[in-house]
Amino acid sequence: MNPRVSIIMGSTSDLSIMEKAAKVLDDMGVPFEMNALSAHRTPAEVEAFAKNAAGRGIEVIIAGAGMAAHLPGVIAAMTPVPVIGVPINASLNGMDALLAITQMPPGIPVATVAINGAMNAGILAVQMLAVGDPGLKEKMIAFKESLKKKIVDANQELAAVKYQYKTN
Repeated sequence: MNPRVSIIMGSTSDLSIMEKAAKVLDDMGVPFEMNALSAHRTPAEVEAFAKNAAGRGIEVIIAGAGMAAHLPGVIAAMTPVPVIGVPINASLNGMDALLAITQMPPGIPVATVAINGAMNAGILAVQMLAVGDPGLKEKMIAFKESLKKKIVDANQELAAVKYQYKTN
């Protein structure tokens, strides 16, 4: 089984956030790999990873980083593979990472999710892959329907909650 998605984090301290993307991929049956690479501490390894990702069959890269958060952009600069950035709340409530990831120069896009939004990064990666994968598209449709069902069920539960002046 070869990975289709690569989850990269700047440090294993980011695992508690990035594992949410891994869970989505695992639940959808998408083979993936996970590694820690640092744009600042292991730049040669980041370069080798980015330059070889497409040749290894990687179709989407999810890169999480906090603080200066250069990792997603550095990877995006060296690969044709789409990169999804996950800003990690490591300082300044994650705003430093969010701005670092979203403010990329022309020609080097990084799709970016919310601060600590690795689950959405996993979903976005599956949606990207589903464009050319009918089986995965069906799984994504079922997933979206399950989200709708959760709200329908929640409204039924709310209907049972009683207050003196509640009208519904």
